[in-house]
Amino acid sequence: MNTSVKLLDAMNRHPLDWRIDQLQTVAQQYGITWRHRGTSHCYFIRADGNVLSVPAHRPIKAVYIKKFIQFVEGA
Repeated sequence: MNTSVKLLDAMNRHPLDWRIDQLQTVAQQYGITWRHRGTSHCYFIRADGNVLSVPAHRPIKAVYIKKFIQFVEGA
């Protein structure tokens, strides 16, 4: 099991206290591009064109982690 799979599993079990760089690591491993140019939000872009905006403030709220997991899984 690689790091990104472990991180995604851990996010699913405990959706609190995650950082934006951890989400970016998971996204990169799943082929999702991201854009974060010094703004308050990070934009994750799937190959099918769907976009998810996540506030980059620490800690990221659980609702955004849950949305990110669904986004990565393709829902």
